[in-house]
Amino acid sequence: MARHKCTKELYQAFLQASSVRYSGLALSEVSPFELSHDSISRWLSQKELRPRDVWQKAQAHIDKQAPCLLIADDTVLDKQYSSHIELVQYQYSGNEHDIIPGIGLVNMLWYGLEQEEAIPIDYRIYDKTTDGKTKNNHFCDMLKLAKSRGLNPDAVVMDSWYSSLKNLKTIRNHGWMWVTTLRKNRKVNRDETLEKLDIPDEGRQVHLRGYGWITVFKFEAKNGRIDYVATSKEKPSRDQIKDIITARWSIEVYHRELKQTCGIERCQARHSRSQRNHIYMSIMAWFNKHTQRISKKISMYQQDWEVIKKGIALEIKSIMLAI
Repeated sequence: MARHKCTKELYQAFLQASSVRYSGLALSEVSPFELSHDSISRWLSQKELRPRDVWQKAQAHIDKQAPCLLIADDTVLDKQYSSHIELVQYQYSGNEHDIIPGIGLVNMLWYGLEQEEAIPIDYRIYDKTTDGKTKNNHFCDMLKLAKSRGLNPDAVVMDSWYSSLKNLKTIRNHGWMWVTTLRKNRKVNRDETLEKLDIPDEGRQVHLRGYGWITVFKFEAKNGRIDYVATSKEKPSRDQIKDIITARWSIEVYHRELKQTCGIERCQARHSRSQRNHIYMSIMAWFNKHTQRISKKISMYQQDWEVIKKGIALEIKSIMLAI
């Protein structure tokens, strides 16, 4: 039998179908074509797949004229048992609540307010040792690119990590509003911290040092945690801000789906180009699963079960025939 070469379509189909193993070896074992592990590794290390190609895919899923948010956040791809992989560095993981070795990934989603649907439009891999850029640099780069692509969000939404004065002013310079959480010790007015202020349910206008007037809301969770949510929007209501903060959760769901159903963390290739290409292909697999999920009205976890149950059914049939 003639050997075949790995392709984007085959690798993506593998990431979509598998829910257990995502290595090149696993692909060589389940491929309908005769593929060696080495040929898959070579393909993964030689391709030049870039974040800009995600936008080409995303355009078919978004309406530039519809009311929307731009939501940004980062996540860490856990590589605690892969110390020899390029791009891996020690950084704080929100999932682990600790500093772990991993690959930093900064993502930006388009969120349609009418459809209540989140679509990835851009991403950056955080690797300051090679490109000299911080996560905030990547955030500002993606904002600039979103502006050039004709996006006009009702607000840019992010957590306190991205709430620096430079970032807030960058968003304002693009002509956009923003909604973000602020740390409790953030200085406002003449020399006060947010935690010392009396903030009514309808919010309070404060002067953010170095920026100008903003509105701050105080939200208390059932576990007692207090979030200070600030915005540059004019005359915002508490319900409006609450809806936006709820929409922001979609990026956490996206990160979880990438990790649990698309194998984005599971590549063990050592070279940075292979890791970058695998990350890109995982995002492309997410797009296809998302499209199927919408058309079939099922979750991504149900999609995985559809694949698994077919294999289990065949195995049961085989066992029963052998009894």
